[in-house]
Amino acid sequence: MKQTLEPIVVAELDSLGFDLVEMKVGGSKSRPVLDVRIDRRDLEKVTVGDCEKASRAIEARLDAMPDAIAGRYVLEVSSPGMERPLNNVADWRRFIGRRANVKSSRFAAIGGYVEVELVEVQGEVGHEQYLVRDLKGNEITLAPADVQEARLAFHWKP
Repeated sequence: MKQTLEPIVVAELDSLGFDLVEMKVGGSKSRPVLDVRIDRRDLEKVTVGDCEKASRAIEARLDAMPDAIAGRYVLEVSSPGMERPLNNVADWRRFIGRRANVKSSRFAAIGGYVEVELVEVQGEVGHEQYLVRDLKGNEITLAPADVQEARLAFHWKP
């Protein structure tokens, strides 16, 4: 179902100037839940109005295509949150200078996850490498294939 719905959702978001960050399909067979996380291309924070606009556009498109999703469904559109995932090279470029929690086989000896600063995306298109700096100041180069999961780090201020 996700493979069928994702191109439809991406097309609607694209026409509104939003990017799809994450999409999950859950719920039950009789009442699927489509959870869509969006981000703005202008780097501003996603507002409730943005979510409303995206939700209305996606819903109108899905309702006009009865084969895309059968029967009743629940559509939830929201921002990716403070600990948004870094899913692709463009995300890594966008958030250079920020901290992220990165899971990589390269960090297996220390539990798999390391908090790092995103320093730079190096290399030519298709051969990118991520340069990160750990909390001790060590710089580490990661290939995208080395990264199992990455999310922006969020720290509460006391």
